[in-house]
Order: sequence, then C-alpha cells, then structure tokens
Amino acid sequence: MPNLAILGYGKMGRLIDQLAPEYGFTVTARVDVDRNESLDGADAAVEFSVPAAVLGNIQKVSALRIPIVIGTTAWLDHLAEAKALIEANNSALVWSPNFSVGVNVFTRLVSEAARLLANEKEYGAWAWEIHHITKKDAPSGTLIQLVDRMKAAGYTRNIDTSSSRAGAHPGTHEIGFDSAADTITLRHTARSREGFARGALKAAQWIIGRKGFYEFSDVLFGG
Repeated sequence: MPNLAILGYGKMGRLIDQLAPEYGFTVTARVDVDRNESLDGADAAVEFSVPAAVLGNIQKVSALRIPIVIGTTAWLDHLAEAKALIEANNSALVWSPNFSVGVNVFTRLVSEAARLLANEKEYGAWAWEIHHITKKDAPSGTLIQLVDRMKAAGYTRNIDTSSSRAGAHPGTHEIGFDSAADTITLRHTARSREGFARGALKAAQWIIGRKGFYEFSDVLFGG
C-alpha cells in the first residue's frame, strides 16, 4: 500500500485520513500547526491547510520529490511560483479550486452552455454561490473558475457575479442565462465535504509516478 502524508489536519484532513484506506493508502504522516510528523517514506501528499501555508508546503514536499495534491483554496495568485517550484524540483502537483468530480463535470457543462449562447445577444448571464459562514474566500475559487471558463468559451458579455455566506452550507454553485423568452439555470449542490475528499484521494492515486503540474480535470478527462 502506498503511504500518504496529510498536510493540514482540520475537518478535511481528518476526513481524508478516514477515507484513505478505501483508496489503498496507509496514512504515515499528519502535519498541522500542533503536530509535525516526518514525511519520510510518503508516496504522495494531500494538502488542505490555509492559503498562507500552501507555498511553503509545496516547497518542502517537492524538495523531497513527493507528489502533492493541493485542495486549499484562495492561494491561486501564487500559481506561477508553485509551478516554478515543481519544475525546479522535478516533482509533481495536482491542483483544483474544487476536487468534486461532479463540479468538474458541471464546469464542462457550463463552458458548453456559454459557447452555445455566446452569440445569442438577448441572453444575459449570472454566476452565484453560497457556502458556510467560515469559508474565507468570496467569491469561491470554483465560481471564479466557472466565470473564467465561460469567458474562455466566448461569452464576452457581462456576467453578474455574487456570493452568500451563511450557516453550515457545504456549497452550491449556480450559473444562469436569462432572456425575455426563457431562463436556463445550471446548478451544482454539494451535500457534504466527502466528495471533495474522495476527489483529492483519486488525484493522489493518479499522481504517483508522474512529474509535472496538473489540474484535477487532467486526472478526470486527460490533458
């Protein structure tokens, strides 16, 4: 069984720990602010910490040639630096603003809808998401990516974007297109954090033995 290191041992880290045996992993290191277990012997690492810690964790793990999966959000301003670290250390990384398989399929559907409506001038668009009150970034990294993919698909008109933070909601993302004639609504709703944990573990299985800088869509759909 391959060995797994978990960096960040909050709610997501503990869920990764719980589910890891289903994916053939033995968890050999759990690292957090109050625990610093050795990474020696790890075949892969999964990182769900805090934005300020991501680059340091990438630097430490990639220097050991341990492939890493980054599930933390709100650090994407440092993507270029992360890629440079991976290349310099000849290591491997998978990142995504959202490791839900369903969200990644949803993103493809949104891109296709945006492409089909790009030249239909009567359709305006909106993008909205809601998460639990403790989520630090707003809008979510997933919503930002959805809007970026809509633009990349050719939808150049304004996309009204908004966020809500309330209660313990695990996450809903909604994209809509509206005209005088009709409304098209695409929505993904997460029921729990389990989908994110399972996606990250799937990525950790995939990245072992690889080199390079990848997105979760590469794991699911090829790249």
